Amino acid sequence: MGLTEFLIQLLNGLQYGLLLFMLAAGLTLIFGIMGVVNLAHGSFYMLGAYLAWWLVQSLGNLLWAIVVGAPLALALGWLLEWALLRHFYQRDHLDQVLLTFGLIYLFEELRSILWGDDVHAVAVPPVLEGSVALTDTLSYPVYRLFVMGLCVLLALALYLLITRTKLGMMIRAGAFDATMAEALGIPMRLLHGVVFALGVALAVLAGMVAAPLASVYPNMGAPVLIMCFVVVVIGGIGSVRGAFVAALLVGLVDTFGKVLLPQLASVLVYMLMAAVLLWRPEGLFRQ
Repeated sequence: MGLTEFLIQLLNGLQYGLLLFMLAAGLTLIFGIMGVVNLAHGSFYMLGAYLAWWLVQSLGNLLWAIVVGAPLALALGWLLEWALLRHFYQRDHLDQVLLTFGLIYLFEELRSILWGDDVHAVAVPPVLEGSVALTDTLSYPVYRLFVMGLCVLLALALYLLITRTKLGMMIRAGAFDATMAEALGIPMRLLHGVVFALGVALAVLAGMVAAPLASVYPNMGAPVLIMCFVVVVIGGIGSVRGAFVAALLVGLVDTFGKVLLPQLASVLVYMLMAAVLLWRPEGLFRQ
């Protein structure tokens, strides 16, 4: 592998890792603050991809689709928390798992009714269609660089939200001790709605920006959900910083594994998870 090919695979690994972070950050926030094991998180990713395809048909541009889709995703997350999740906080984790598992079937059926079972492609916005030349014969798509930049901006915004704002202070307090936080006057019910809406919005947005990179197809959230749980476990349950570091590690290991060790590519990520858990059973970073 030459230097240029290495650089391309490095960029691919970083882009994949940053996209995984968008998904895993929402998942780890929901579990860390609300204590809910959300198996439907991959379905939100799928809904985002189909929403991008549908809105592009109407608006003609993915960027406008993202602008319209983001508030819709927030509203969906808030509605689901208000209508369903808040009634399960005091119940066993198995009940929460069954609820969110049922949501997977619900969303798959709604997707089939609304958009059918066909495979679709989403066009890259015209302004992002070009490539950046790396050598005389190799180039890298501008859209992939855009995805990386967007993910980095969202990661920075999430970091500032959690560490520099009053809302972030309440989120950290709720994650540390929800009972004490509520006793001190923090509205945990409202906070749960905000956190779940934010987690759903991140997953939907990840699906929207990933739609041009791969086909939009039924049940596309299932393999992504598995990788998200791997990222959350490696990074440390409830730690957004851990999710960021773990997502980059998983993205790089998966990408370079498929190039250098294709016969082991399907298990390398799980070997990484096992190695981390043997070293630090709580993950790379604690909550």
